[in-house]
Amino acid sequence: MDIRDLLAQTGGFGAMARELGVSEDQAARGAEALLPAVLGGFKKQAQAQPAGLEGLGGLLGQLGGGGLLDNLLSPEPTDTGRGNDVLGQIFGGKDVSRAVASQAASQSGLSPDLLKKMLPMLAMLVAGFMAKQGGGAAAPAAPAGGLGDLLGGLLGAATGGGARAAPAGGGLGGLGSLIDMNGDGNALDDILRMAGKAMR
Repeated sequence: MDIRDLLAQTGGFGAMARELGVSEDQAARGAEALLPAVLGGFKKQAQAQPAGLEGLGGLLGQLGGGGLLDNLLSPEPTDTGRGNDVLGQIFGGKDVSRAVASQAASQSGLSPDLLKKMLPMLAMLVAGFMAKQGGGAAAPAAPAGGLGDLLGGLLGAATGGGARAAPAGGGLGGLGSLIDMNGDGNALDDILRMAGKAMR
């Protein structure tokens, strides 16, 4: 199943739409445009962790785990500060978030300001969803391939490259199936390059 469908089924798109005062269709369009960069950011984090995807599972727990998704879905206002913490971890700085929002605006037709507000909510949605599905830090005894299989499947489904996923035991597993313009395995790099803000 496509990652957009999976995330939509959580009710996350509807929650973002209500909080931002836009239609659910607009929220879905914005999320679709922002997702490649957000997933790319999580891929970078997985690559940076000494324990790979297991380390990423622990990081998701430290950032709030499944509680991030619960916060977004609750009737109370979303604590976007928690989402900004996630963005700070996966993007490294506000300049990157601005570049991602600007690129997504050109693809979706939505305003960069709206997308900048949506970005921390989407980061919470994705991080919370992955933590709940992969077990996060709450399930250290889970098989090592669990989160790798999940993320690989999500990235493969998001790009249509699921059939090319590597075995879960091989480094980042299916994460390598993320399709991007220059073949380096990360759409985030390409977005930044196009925006003239390539990460050094």
